[in-house]
Amino acid sequence: MAVTTRLAWLHEKILQNHFGGKRLSLLYKGSVHGFYSGDLLDRCCNQGPTLTVIYGEHRIIGAYAEESYQERKAASIILFALQETKISEWKLGLCTPERLFCHDNVKYNSTTNFQIELRNRKVIMGSKTTEDLGLVQNCTISIQDCEVFRCEDLLDERKIKGVTELRKSLLSALRTYEPYGSLVPQIRILLLGPVGAGKSSFFNSVKSVFQGHVTHQALVGTDRTGISEKFNPMESIKLSHRDYIDSPSLKDRIHCVAFVFDVSSMEHFSSQMIVKIRRLRRELINAGVVHVALLTHVDSMDLITKGDLIEIDRCVPLRSKLEEVQRKLGFALSDISVVSNYSSEWELDPVKDVLILSALRRMLWAADDFLEDLPLEKQGIKER
Repeated sequence: MAVTTRLAWLHEKILQNHFGGKRLSLLYKGSVHGFYSGDLLDRCCNQGPTLTVIYGEHRIIGAYAEESYQERKAASIILFALQETKISEWKLGLCTPERLFCHDNVKYNSTTNFQIELRNRKVIMGSKTTEDLGLVQNCTISIQDCEVFRCEDLLDERKIKGVTELRKSLLSALRTYEPYGSLVPQIRILLLGPVGAGKSSFFNSVKSVFQGHVTHQALVGTDRTGISEKFNPMESIKLSHRDYIDSPSLKDRIHCVAFVFDVSSMEHFSSQMIVKIRRLRRELINAGVVHVALLTHVDSMDLITKGDLIEIDRCVPLRSKLEEVQRKLGFALSDISVVSNYSSEWELDPVKDVLILSALRRMLWAADDFLEDLPLEKQGIKER
């Protein structure tokens, strides 16, 4: 049976971000492997940087080793205390793993101010350490459980290589994409959404990926109000407009509609806005037009790292946002994409590119579904 951590997702993210964006891989768990320092050191020495997490009755404390534990060799240790969503730290300095974990009955040394006694299931701290960590004046903490994690970079060379290869594959597939049945020369996608949602930024981001450098062809606002306000959303389309087509052919129709929303704005949508979006969706359904949703600014969410954007399906807060869109607006989860648009960057980022290209691919797939579902006579095919 797999050994799992006791850390809540939120606490794990706080620790990951606080210590430089690390992936935590569980090496040792006291309640499974035994509360003996020898067992801990056997599993955790020579494993690279490690994070030791001590679960007390009302708090979480621990130690971060910046270098690999090695027998009788001192490592630089940072102590931390995690209370609810706040984390405090204190630099313990150089300490051998034998002394830190009280191996072979090493006696507490007041000069170290901190010692983990696994066999006795307690942590002893000096008053100065307790004060600097923001804890109440209790120099001994009972251990309910102890876990040690190997700390790895979220974006190691292997992951970056995988992302780069996926980007290359997506870009190649989209460059050679042809609409279903060659029924139209190109797909027409309409972006709809509130002002400042990121419609122009998405357009620029897609073009940036294909051009190989960041571009800003579509004018983007410099603040959250966006640039769309230069158009009058209340003014109807005039039949006399030179671009108005009274009886559009299939190639002139909209083949997919993408509703664009700022991921952080969903919780602030008014009831009127929700009703309006649902009404638009009903009209699109009645007209037989497929539509998807696009959530932008995902990188602005609290505790979201670039590593989360690689494994988007496993990201808890993003999952809750997708479910909120599904619940409020009625979109199927499979029809919702997330992106981080280019805004102030000067260079392309393969992680962002993969999200942008994946979103575009989902829109094209939806458009293909629309074309495939057309009656034969509307496809221009006569039944024999």
